[in-house]
Amino acid sequence: GNAAFDLPILYSRDDAFALFFTIDGEAAQRLMPSPNLYPVRMTGGKALLGVAAFNYIETSIGPYGEVAVVIPVVHGRKPPAVLPAFMESKYGGFGNLVLHLPVTSVKPRDAGRGVWGYTKFVADMSFEVSPERLVCNLSEHGEHILTLAVPRKGIIFRDKRPLITYSVLDGNLIRTVIPQHAVLMAGWRPRNAYLRLGDHPVGKSIAELGPSSKPLLSRIYLYRPAILPAGEVVERNVAPMDGYGGKYRRGKHEVMYIPGEE
Repeated sequence: GNAAFDLPILYSRDDAFALFFTIDGEAAQRLMPSPNLYPVRMTGGKALLGVAAFNYIETSIGPYGEVAVVIPVVHGRKPPAVLPAFMESKYGGFGNLVLHLPVTSVKPRDAGRGVWGYTKFVADMSFEVSPERLVCNLSEHGEHILTLAVPRKGIIFRDKRPLITYSVLDGNLIRTVIPQHAVLMAGWRPRNAYLRLGDHPVGKSIAELGPSSKPLLSRIYLYRPAILPAGEVVERNVAPMDGYGGKYRRGKHEVMYIPGEE
């Protein structure tokens, strides 16, 4: 299908939250579509995996849900063993290689695949929003893909760094810089935070990367207006990254607001 929409896409209100895990560094390297993309390495040669969920409430293409599975990378030169300030987008070439990007409706799927080459497919998401935590259950046709749960704990600070993604479109490596002015709550080695993976092919592909049983970092965006423009080609003739195709269907996007625990 073809999606008609205007660029840039504007995001004014959402619930956005993420966890980062260590994964097997060699397994991460094998997923790179270009030899000029290097996974950010932690001590012991481990790479990083980010899993983020977005309950988009107000956007210029309507409300929808999205889950991003990414590997933080640097394009063009090998980064130092541990990037300063953990993951610093001021380091030239830094960004997130998008492995999976399921969404709850066809329009953002077609837009994402057609304009950026994002590995989008239509899936079902149910979000639970409470004063204590944010949870996203991701599934397809009743088959569990993953559950992401992030407690509302951490240090609060402003973050004006853009979100940068890498994706592959028609054999070209696309770098997209997404300006955002965020207020962020970040937790180091958060307790009661978890990622549970299902037997769905996407869940299995994440499990094969050997994510650490406990997350290294949690992020909750308390405020995050963002602008999604078209990307730019930074390298040609790279390997394809088509991702999981999914079925053409309407996804479910459910949100439950749960009052605080006594």
